[in-house]
Amino acid sequence: MTARRTAFALALLVLAASAVARADDDRCGAGKDLVVQALEQVRPNSGDDAFQDALELLKHAVSTCPELGDAWYYRSLVEQRLGNARLAAYSLQKAQMFGSDAMQNSLNPFVLATPSQSRALHAETQAQGEPPASTPAVAGPVQQKWALVIGIGQFQDAAIPTLHYTTADAKAFALELADPAIGRFPPDHVGVLLDDQATTKNIKEKLNWIARNAKPNDLVVIYVATHGSPRTDDSAGGANYIVTYDTDIGQSGPIDQDALYATALPMVDLANAVATRMKALRTAVILDTCYSGGAVTNAAKLMAPGLANAAPGQAMLERMADGTGRIVIAAARSDEESLESSSLQHGYFTYYLLQAMRANKGMDPMSQIYTSVSQSVEQQVAALAKQQGKTFGQHPVMSRSSSSADFALGVAGQ
Repeated sequence: MTARRTAFALALLVLAASAVARADDDRCGAGKDLVVQALEQVRPNSGDDAFQDALELLKHAVSTCPELGDAWYYRSLVEQRLGNARLAAYSLQKAQMFGSDAMQNSLNPFVLATPSQSRALHAETQAQGEPPASTPAVAGPVQQKWALVIGIGQFQDAAIPTLHYTTADAKAFALELADPAIGRFPPDHVGVLLDDQATTKNIKEKLNWIARNAKPNDLVVIYVATHGSPRTDDSAGGANYIVTYDTDIGQSGPIDQDALYATALPMVDLANAVATRMKALRTAVILDTCYSGGAVTNAAKLMAPGLANAAPGQAMLERMADGTGRIVIAAARSDEESLESSSLQHGYFTYYLLQAMRANKGMDPMSQIYTSVSQSVEQQVAALAKQQGKTFGQHPVMSRSSSSADFALGVAGQ
C-alpha cells in the first residue's frame, strides 16, 4: 500500500511540475510577444515618446516573465537611450544574470548598419549639442554576393495549413541566383533553408551568417516564402510574424497565441537584421509571406481572430528599408492574398519574378523588375478573378531607402 501511495504521490508531483512548466511557457511566450511589440514601437530615428512607450512594454515583459533576459537587455538599451544610466546598468545586470541571446550577439536595433540618407540630408536642422548625422557611404563596385533563400510549405504543427508551391518557388529562385548566366552568385554564398530546415533558430543563424560576412561593397538578397501571421490588434501598425517550420499554434482547439509568439520568427527581427546588422550597401529583401488561398484547405485554423494571414504592412516594409541601398518587395498588399497557380506550379509572384530576371539575364535593376512583376501579377490575378466571377486582386508593393536605391541582382562580383 505504501509503495502504491508513493507512486501515486510521485505521479501527482509530475503532473504538477508539468502544469507549472506549461504555465511558465505561456507566461514567457506572452513576455516575448511584449518584447516584439516594444521593438515594433521604435526605429533608430524615433523620438523619446516612442522610446518611452517601448520602455513601458519592456517593463511589462519583465514583470510577466522576470527571467526573460532579452527583455532586460533591450530595456537596458532603451533606458540608456532615454538617459537613465543607473536604470540601464541595473537592467544590463539582470540580462547578464538570466542570459540574453540578443546581448550575446551584440544586437542593437536602434543603430543603423548603413547611415540613412534622410538623416544626412537634414543634418543642418539638428539641435545644438546633438551628434551629427552620419554621411551615407557611396557604394563602390560589387565585391562579394550573398543570399538567404527560405521556402516553407510543410510545417511541424499539423494544424498549420500546407502550402503547395512555396518550396518550389524558393528552390527555383535559389537556382536562378546561382546560375552563372543570370544571378551570378557563388553557389556556396547562397544559403537555402527548405521545410524542416527552416526552423526559427536556423533562420536566425543564417541571417547572422550574412551579417557577419557581408561587407559594405557586397550585395545581399533575402527571399522568404511561407505563411505570414500578423496581429490584428497590433498597436504598432503592420507587425507580422513569419511562420517557420517549428512554429506551434496548437493542434486542437483555438490557436495558442502565446505558443505562436514564442516559436514563430517576428518580422521585426528580420527588419532589424536588415536595417541594423547588414552592412552591405546593396540589400534586397523579397517577401512572399502571405496567405496562399488556392493551396489552403483548412485555412480557418490560421485565419482565427487575431491571426489572419497577410503580407507585411507598409510600416514594416519602410522599417526594413531604413538606411542606405535598401530595396524591399512584398508579393501583395497587407490586405490581399498572395495566390498560387496549379498550372504554373508556382506562386504568381515568384513565377513572374523569375521570368523578369531571365528577360535580361539578371541585369535589369530591381525597380524595373518590380514594375514588370507588378504588371504581370496584377493582370493575371485580375483575369483569374474575372473568370471566377469574383473581385479579388493582388498588387505587389515596394519600399526603398531612397529613390536612388537601385541595383541589378545579376551584376558580377569581383
